[in-house]
Amino acid sequence: MKKPSRPLAVAAGTALLLGAGAGAGVAAERWSTPAPGTVAVNLPVGATNPNIARGVGIGADVALYKSSGTGPSAANPDAEPGTPEAYVDLDAFGGELPEGVTLTEAQGLNALAAIQQNLESVGLDVDDVITMRVFLDNEPGAEVADFAGWNRAYRQWFANVDLETREAVDVVLGTGEPAPPLRENAAVPSRSALEVATLPVPGWLVEIEVDAVYPEQHQAH
Repeated sequence: MKKPSRPLAVAAGTALLLGAGAGAGVAAERWSTPAPGTVAVNLPVGATNPNIARGVGIGADVALYKSSGTGPSAANPDAEPGTPEAYVDLDAFGGELPEGVTLTEAQGLNALAAIQQNLESVGLDVDDVITMRVFLDNEPGAEVADFAGWNRAYRQWFANVDLETREAVDVVLGTGEPAPPLRENAAVPSRSALEVATLPVPGWLVEIEVDAVYPEQHQAH
């Protein structure tokens, strides 16, 4: 069933006027308090394809869905249970990882697919996401978390549409050449990404939480 249309919201300075959840319109003249039932996304000044939003303003009476922490599914039965490799979905890549794709990047893609399934279970989708929190653990033997790998995975699912031209932008997977994203999505959520000492499931390198906006007049079940 087609979703109801989303209300529009005023965004910051020279940022873009966005609908609640995603999309783009015209530049707003100034930031103002979001009206009831709207969400205002504060984008970096002058950017038409930013990685993340500077912040999000949520007006009164906006229905939100807040996911629990979601990680990658155990998708590789050939890997030892509890290892990072066990949470890499090789089937998504035709049986083997593309050149340069890291474990964090592969798990990030798997976890984002799980987030989409979570959202779809309540009638939402990834284009309804307005905020995201990401927790990263180090790959075995690494001194720091693989933020670059995570960011490549993120761009395959989010913030990969030019908000001015409305055309998808090419993004990088692993060390390959830029190519069309796996999931075209104009949503530019506000986001935090943190390195943590450990995650709750042995083998997880990525855990994600999101807040998503219900479309206008969406009825709770």
